Amino acid sequence: MEPVDLQLDEGELELPAEPMHLNMGPSHPAMHGTVRIVLTVDGERVVRSDVQPGYLHRCFEKESEHATWTQVFPYTDRLNYVSPMINNHGWAMAAEKLMDLTPQIPKRAEYIRVIVSEMSRMTDHLTCVGASAMELGAFTPFLYLLKAREWLYELLEKVSGARLTHSYVRIGGVFADLPPGFHDDLTRTLDQTVGVMAECEAMLNNNKIFRDRMAGIGKLSKEDAINTGCVGPIARAAGLDYDVRKDYPYSIYPEVEFDVPVGTTGDCYDRYLVRIEELKQSMRILRQCLNQIPDGPVMADDPRVKLPPKHDTYNNIESMIRHFKHIFDGIKVPAGEGYAFVEGGNGELGFFVVSDGTGRPYKAYVRSPSFVHLSTAAQLMHGHLIADIVPIFGMINMIGGECDK
Repeated sequence: MEPVDLQLDEGELELPAEPMHLNMGPSHPAMHGTVRIVLTVDGERVVRSDVQPGYLHRCFEKESEHATWTQVFPYTDRLNYVSPMINNHGWAMAAEKLMDLTPQIPKRAEYIRVIVSEMSRMTDHLTCVGASAMELGAFTPFLYLLKAREWLYELLEKVSGARLTHSYVRIGGVFADLPPGFHDDLTRTLDQTVGVMAECEAMLNNNKIFRDRMAGIGKLSKEDAINTGCVGPIARAAGLDYDVRKDYPYSIYPEVEFDVPVGTTGDCYDRYLVRIEELKQSMRILRQCLNQIPDGPVMADDPRVKLPPKHDTYNNIESMIRHFKHIFDGIKVPAGEGYAFVEGGNGELGFFVVSDGTGRPYKAYVRSPSFVHLSTAAQLMHGHLIADIVPIFGMINMIGGECDK
């Protein structure tokens, strides 16, 4: 029997000349179920991409018009649902600005707000770095980092009563004081987290596969970061030294020392390094807060925002009426408009609010960093391979609740 010639003619091996159109997401696991990217590819290389958020239908801004100022707090939890305490803080600041209430916030309440915000920043970065590593095949760091995240979530649950959607901050302060033993619990958690991060850095920082998949991928220049409105770790990785906590200090941030890490290359690997350093700086802030936090009340002593004590509510008519009006009609915020912004997990998180003097916002708008950053995704992916979309998208750290708001 004669041997069969399996060699094909060279012309038969050529790929078609026209580009191919592919859908990536929303069901793709790296797209988190909320984003669809329509790709035009030449072989494996991305020629064009159309990024389409819009599969979550959160409707934050419109829903806020039909809730009291206090009832909006649960809605803010569901914007960046990985670090919701920061959202709570920003919304409270917007209302307090219109009420000229900021100077009356007790110092202890301000410290508590910063403590829960920095814990939330840590949960945000731990999730981002862990999930991005896992999507590149590094499953062990994912488990380690999410273990550390769960320690923080457990503590936040002790503070607020809820694991994820806390609704803890209030206009004028916070809902309740820190629980007994919180100082020791948080100190122990931070000490354990230091060990976890050291292990993960040892596994990732100089890992050839990890560096090859991250270094040089999705570069963003400082000029482009400014022109597109990027903020947070993405902009700082590109060399833009901007952090709301430093440039527009709020709460008790002027009373603590911390550094703002800034990168040079603006690629995925620099974004990873910036987030790792920010984790360390958040722990530094938290340790200072635990040492400096004063005793005292956790809510402003202002009848416009402070509920009467339960005993009074149940035993005299004036307190009962005040409680009823406060809950059902809402806090009366003076007519006007204002913008308050904080440093969220992904950068400047701002709330622009308009009040007509009633107990409900007339209009509300959130300047959500994830939405701004997602608008840069198409230019970051251009010219890269399909496989590079995963680390680029992962280190943008798109949070669906902020994008489809």
